[in-house]
Amino acid sequence: MNKRIGERTLYFPSRPSVHGFYSVVGEKESQGPLKDWFDLSIGEGHFGEDSWEKAESKLMETAALGAINRAGLTPEQIQCFLGGDLLNQCISANYASRSLQIPFLGLYGACSTMAESLIAGSVFVDGSFGDYALCATSSHFCSAERQFRFPLEYGGQRPPTAQWTVTGSGACVLSSQGNGPSITHATIGKVVDAGITDLNNMGAAMAPAACDTLITFFKDTKTAPKDYDMIFTGDLGEIGKKLLHQLLQDQNFGAVDNLEDCGCLIFDNETQDTHAGGSGCGCSASVLNSYILKKMQKKELKKILFMATGALMSPTISMQGESIPGIAHLIQLEN
Repeated sequence: MNKRIGERTLYFPSRPSVHGFYSVVGEKESQGPLKDWFDLSIGEGHFGEDSWEKAESKLMETAALGAINRAGLTPEQIQCFLGGDLLNQCISANYASRSLQIPFLGLYGACSTMAESLIAGSVFVDGSFGDYALCATSSHFCSAERQFRFPLEYGGQRPPTAQWTVTGSGACVLSSQGNGPSITHATIGKVVDAGITDLNNMGAAMAPAACDTLITFFKDTKTAPKDYDMIFTGDLGEIGKKLLHQLLQDQNFGAVDNLEDCGCLIFDNETQDTHAGGSGCGCSASVLNSYILKKMQKKELKKILFMATGALMSPTISMQGESIPGIAHLIQLEN
């Protein structure tokens, strides 16, 4: 059976189901507009650990165990763990996997990793390679600042285009059976480079990739924005979201009124001083595995698109003057 539609969209006839999901966030995130939707807040950033990196790994492990428990399973029943983060060599996911002892595939798609893990997990389950796959990502404001920008002690000025890396993690278990929201389609993104070199303007770097993936999906599936209750991107932030709207209009899509961004939802930019909004692997992951999936459970959303976006850069290559490539991966979720 051909499970490919059009240029690069996949169809999953078995409809892998979200069997259990869980979200963990930091103190700032738990004070934002979605505070009542998250499962757990860790309060201060160290989460009882002696480094921010260890705290981030604990975030992912906690979210993963929460999703497994909510699915009524044990780690031994999960056949594959697909996870990643922003840190060098995906250390948060690696060390979480060390504790969980589940067969592990490490992924890196920058902030697009949650959608990437769900696509890979859906292929795994739909292909009958296992009954259960765990998908998870994480990020931490302090560990990301240390790796990608400046030590916090530096106290550098953040420009208006900058986004605030979310301290958080989201995880879900995909199952070959179940009554949860189902993944029916996925579009794998292409790397799109708009020539942006400013590390503090990732929304502009990612928006062209988001436009490319979204338009490809609509063409492949012969659908339109109006066919969905909501289209969630993550994490373009305020700047990237505006650019995506403009790019879609330039492609004759008109106003897409049902499009919202996880980076815009998670913080109140006016009262929390996050400038252009949230970012990081944990941004779209924590919003998906709380607000979005709980809305679907309540039948307030029946059919949505979730498209996570990533800026594929490193501090080294950026200091060498290279531009920032973007990528966006998309899944369709239905009740």
